[in-house]
Amino acid sequence: MTPGELAALVCSHLKAHDIDVVLTGGACVTLYGGGSFVSYDLDFIERVAAGRRKLKTVLAKIGFSERDRYFRHPESEFFLEFPAGPLAVGNEPPAALRVLTFPTGELLALSPTDCVKDRLAAFFHWNDLECFEQALQVAKASEVDLTDIERWAIKEGQGEKFGQFKERCAR
Repeated sequence: MTPGELAALVCSHLKAHDIDVVLTGGACVTLYGGGSFVSYDLDFIERVAAGRRKLKTVLAKIGFSERDRYFRHPESEFFLEFPAGPLAVGNEPPAALRVLTFPTGELLALSPTDCVKDRLAAFFHWNDLECFEQALQVAKASEVDLTDIERWAIKEGQGEKFGQFKERCAR
């Protein structure tokens, strides 16, 4: 299974058990970045916390077991992580979520614009250059709202670093 297919399977399975999650992080870069980056860590944020015990029980029904803080399946190289919420990009909620359909189900994920914000937040606050490059990949491969990203970056107090991003996007 591709990362998107697996994420859709997990998202649909959890939703069928009243656990509402959104895919975030590097896995969104895999979806929107044009294929040059593959994340093996599928990060899901619960929109309303269901509790770890319920997650473990529901994911076990499709063969996942918890090891450390990750959920792994014996037939997959990908693993699941459920970072604590709330769902946010920097200091604000995502502007939009995207529903993506795969043969394995429906996946709720950050939009490409919010994926760029998510990656830039790591660059802004921790100088994570890999996340900066991932934001560039998504911005070049997918349709994103640079005006909204700039508004958000300024609100985050990162207008100067956004300038670096905008300059690289223009190349």
